[in-house]
Amino acid sequence: MQSKFTMTWDADELARALKVAVQDIREYFTDGRRVSFIIERRLKWEHEGWSLALSEGAGYDLRDPVGKLWEARSITRGGVYFTSSNQVGSGRKFNEAAFLAKLDAVAGFILADIVDFPTVTIFKVPTELVRDWYRTGQLQTAAKISRAQFHSRLVPQLT
Repeated sequence: MQSKFTMTWDADELARALKVAVQDIREYFTDGRRVSFIIERRLKWEHEGWSLALSEGAGYDLRDPVGKLWEARSITRGGVYFTSSNQVGSGRKFNEAAFLAKLDAVAGFILADIVDFPTVTIFKVPTELVRDWYRTGQLQTAAKISRAQFHSRLVPQLT
């Protein structure tokens, strides 16, 4: 899998198949909570040797051909979190020890920028970079970064 590539869908075809409006398809596919399931499966289908986690409750989403574990995340209009999803949302707190343990458990993150659906840009980000971004203060509270900051400050470090 390359470190950056693009996936596309035919929004009109999806809307026809699901018997909903194209706007409904765009709303669904730009909601990170909903579209993750589809993105993970498409990544597995398009990249030989990749497999899905055995369950949705596993500490990772994808396994690469050499057995390394990867977490899939969506970059939304609000940005992207690198911490576990159980630390994100109303009433939940960031736990630095759990975040660092997550970094120790996975090889990296497969980030899908879903904002411009039906074109989705995928970034393969190794854990070492995320750890460095956190250590140098490039991530905000709760190990998050805005979409704009990700693209302007962090994407250049991926190449």
